[in-house]
Amino acid sequence: MSAAPATLYETMAACLARDFADGEVGFTGLLTGQAAAIYGTSIPIVAMELARRQHAPNLTLLLAGCYHNPDFSALETMPDSEHDATLRDLPAEAQTYDYPGQWALKRGDISFGFSSAVQVDRQGNINSVCIGPHDRPKVRLVGPILQPEHMTLFRREYIMMPHHERRNFVEKVDYVSGVGYPGGLEGRKELGLDWGGPAWVITPKCIFDFDRERGFMKVRSIHPGVTAEDLQGATGFDLGDLSGVPTTEALSAEELRIIREEIDPRQMLLKH
Repeated sequence: MSAAPATLYETMAACLARDFADGEVGFTGLLTGQAAAIYGTSIPIVAMELARRQHAPNLTLLLAGCYHNPDFSALETMPDSEHDATLRDLPAEAQTYDYPGQWALKRGDISFGFSSAVQVDRQGNINSVCIGPHDRPKVRLVGPILQPEHMTLFRREYIMMPHHERRNFVEKVDYVSGVGYPGGLEGRKELGLDWGGPAWVITPKCIFDFDRERGFMKVRSIHPGVTAEDLQGATGFDLGDLSGVPTTEALSAEELRIIREEIDPRQMLLKH
């Protein structure tokens, strides 16, 4: 029997994996809520593990800062806390009691991380604090959850957006919990930020990257089955001419095999 076709989650993980380099250090936490957990935890884990098995054997995966290159293939149930016994007892190259341990955040030792948010704007600013005015919000959200550090001290950030609707992709976020490129790279320098910022924004419809000099988001690829009209209609700012944007690259048979047989054989991370 032939394998089931690759899922969108597996495709996203493979695209991310190809962007990681050997020797880098990647950080993700254990997010809660089904959609956020898949985008902010599971897809990044699979992506980093895929990179380690293909072209980046010296990449370090930091889960919650405490677990260094854990063996996720041993998972039988998905932990619901970063200090769950299931995760604590997972085989790993190392575990530490303090974060960031041997890595200095202000020196830029963390190569990349992952954030999820409720809003993101054209400049790559993200919001997970509130919808509406801060003092009288319509909705109070989970809070910044280390987003200021991710977007300023890490060398780059991948923003993982589980929903792609006009209310998520806005012209200007209601609150900046993580800073993108206001005024481009020069604008970041004026804020005292010499590196960092978002690299990609990954959604169920497309992958964005950035014109960092001018400070705005642009479409890198559109996922199969999504039209340019669908994408623009779901986005609250103008995306420009999408006629030349490629379709998101598919997985190879070997990438799919590694994900399903080596990284996630019990489908604890990505269902398919």
